[in-house]
Parts: sequence; C-alpha cells; structure tokens
Amino acid sequence: MAWSVCLSLAAAFLFAAAATLQYRAARRAVGGGMDAAAAHGLIRRLVRDPVWLTGWVVNLGGFFAQAAALHFGSTAVVQPLLVTQLVFTILLGAAGAERGLLRTDLLGAVAVSAGLAVLFTVPGAVPPAGEPSRPRLYVAALIAVPLVAVLSRAAWLRKGPVRAALLGVCAGLCFAASAVLIKLTTASLLDDGVAATAADWPGYALAGSTLCGLLIEQRAFAAGSLPAAMTAMTMTNPIASYLVAVLAFDTMPPRTAAAFAALTGSVVLLTAGVSLLSRSAAAARHGGGPPGR
Repeated sequence: MAWSVCLSLAAAFLFAAAATLQYRAARRAVGGGMDAAAAHGLIRRLVRDPVWLTGWVVNLGGFFAQAAALHFGSTAVVQPLLVTQLVFTILLGAAGAERGLLRTDLLGAVAVSAGLAVLFTVPGAVPPAGEPSRPRLYVAALIAVPLVAVLSRAAWLRKGPVRAALLGVCAGLCFAASAVLIKLTTASLLDDGVAATAADWPGYALAGSTLCGLLIEQRAFAAGSLPAAMTAMTMTNPIASYLVAVLAFDTMPPRTAAAFAALTGSVVLLTAGVSLLSRSAAAARHGGGPPGR
C-alpha cells in the first residue's frame, strides 16, 4: 500500500509537470486560437517543439511510475491519488508566474488532501483488489467508446472552457481505460511472460487508449483553458477508474454505512477542492498569458 501511494504521488507530479510544458507548447503552436485552421497540423507542429518533447519525456516517466503503482495497488487506490495532479499543476503554474499562492489555492489543496485522507483511512471506502472479469470489461468498453465519440463531437460544437472541459472528460476516460489495461498487461507480463502477453489483446488496447488520450489531451490544452481541461481530466479519471474497479474486477462497493458516508464525503471534498483550484487565479494567469511565455 505504501509503495502504491508513493509511486502514485510521484506519477501525479510528473503528469502535472508534463501537462504544464505541453500546454505552453500547444498554445504557442496554435497562436492563441483554436479554429479549424489553427488545429490543422497541430500534432505535426508539436512534435518539432523541444518544450513539448520535454513534456512528453516527463509524461513517459509518469506513465512508468503509474504502472509500478498499479502493480502494487488497485485502480481504486492509484487513480484517486492522481487528483493531486491538479494541486501540483497549480503549484507549478504559480511558480512559473512568479507569484505567491492565493487563499483559494490553499483551501483547494486542503480540501483535496482531506478528501483523500477520508477515502483511505475509513475501512471499506476503497474496494479491495479483485480479479478482472473480461466479459465485464467488454461491456465497459462498449459504454466508454461511444461516449468518447459523442463527447468529442460535442466539443467541436462549443468554444473555450466548455470545449476544453468536454475534451478533458474524453481524455480522462481514455486514461482511466489505460490504467485498467496497464494492470492487465503488467500482470500478464509477470505471470505469463512476453510471448503470451504479445499474443493477447490488452497490450494493443493499451497502446490505442493511451495514444488516443494523449492526442485528445493536446487538443484540450490547445482549446484555451488549462484549468477547465485539467479539472475535467483530473476528476473523470478516478471516478471512471473507481467504477471499473467495482464493476469489472469482481469486488464489492462500500457495504457499511460508515464506508458509504466516507466515500460520499470524500467525493464532496474532492469536488470542492478541484472546483476551487480550477478557479485559481494562479492557474488562470498561467493559462491565459501570451503564447510561449
């Protein structure tokens, strides 16, 4: 459990650092706009940008830290801890803007920390690790894939923060799927070996969901509101991962009144904290500056 927590927090910090770097590169690549002309060829421009490439390397480090955390713990443990990614994003944004943290930043960070403390200290609030049920995973995929397609389409009918939030939800769903597939793939590698893993589908699905999430993430950043994009991704990922852990890993949701109350209280605190952080003036100043600054 301790290793899982430490590695999850390390992954959250690395993901936040990568998001900050890639956001700067994406906004610079589109010249501050996000119309069809600006979006055309976005990825081609980003792969030539050293700042974006640095973010990609940092993101890769976060991916490996997350994979190690998932090996030691369940998705219901690891993914909620990634909510701290938004706290780290605010801290990095404030440092980049050379200004102090605001009261809302501190209140948001305290609320997120309190929510996680409640979730992990009350017995039964987090479902125990269980064996995956592949038929149930297929059902989850049949729900998630059309949902991502619909929300992606809806995003292009909106502008600004709404577009960024919708794309952030899509990216969060993809990354939640990747977390489940990472756990399946690493377990297969350790138990069955490389040959058996290469002949099975989870590894290929992992590559697809991760690539899809990264591409949508870049478009969410380029949409112009880092707080909206990060909030949507940060909350969607653990919520979807928690639901999958309950539904598809042959385990049980909270069964006692205390555990259910703790889960509800944790969700309220996390939502309040993320809401405060998303409106942070430090994040808004960092996200709203001139492209490339």
